[in-house]
Amino acid sequence: MNRKLILFLLILLGTVFHLHAQKIRILSFNIHHGNPPTEKESIINLDTIAKIIKNSKADLVGLQEIDVNLGRSYFENQAKKLAELTGMYYIFSKGIDLDNGEYGTAILSKNPIERVERHVLPSPVKSEKRSLSVIEVRINKRKILFANTHLDLKDKNKIEQAKFITERFKKEKLPTILVGDLNSEPNDPAIIELSKIFTKSSIANGFTFPQDKPTTEIDYIMINTTSPAKFSNHRILDEQYASDHRPLYVEINIK
Repeated sequence: MNRKLILFLLILLGTVFHLHAQKIRILSFNIHHGNPPTEKESIINLDTIAKIIKNSKADLVGLQEIDVNLGRSYFENQAKKLAELTGMYYIFSKGIDLDNGEYGTAILSKNPIERVERHVLPSPVKSEKRSLSVIEVRINKRKILFANTHLDLKDKNKIEQAKFITERFKKEKLPTILVGDLNSEPNDPAIIELSKIFTKSSIANGFTFPQDKPTTEIDYIMINTTSPAKFSNHRILDEQYASDHRPLYVEINIK
């Protein structure tokens, strides 16, 4: 087979993939309960968070460090409020009870949420409880799963939590996107564990933390390896005010 024919076939295959792929815009953002790190603890700015989400045009958003009915954030249900401000559907997933309120993660979706799972992640070492939330949605008639989490800081816990996630999804046939603040750098054991069944989007210097001069990659967007997909437009949004993390944005083309 000559080179021109090989090149033609590769272009044709790429065109076919492009025509049949579903482009899904994904955002993962640890919002620090809406408190900009350069402001006093009493300042909560959800309007800025919502503006970032809307400007990204994301179809699915995984948010970490969400307050619900906590005094420090003026007893706001932040998941519900952000859904209202962005015009999206939402779920909240509790990690812990805190000061008569709740603290955890949230998912926002442009499309109606058809099914929800919530799992309490294992913590063999005493620590703050963490959860895994999963929604099922249809985007352009394609059914997918979108999962969001915030892994623990303690090594033993986050490794076990990563194993729980791989066990949950190792036989999953639907395209499954996993996002979150995983408190792990790319070569850490938790990421290696997740890489058994997920492929992560990556760029050079994909640093998201701290927000002013990022030096650490701990926020991720992944998809299960059984789903033919391509990442594109992976970027760290240049947002230095809203949170102590920068938002992570990726487009995923799912065949």
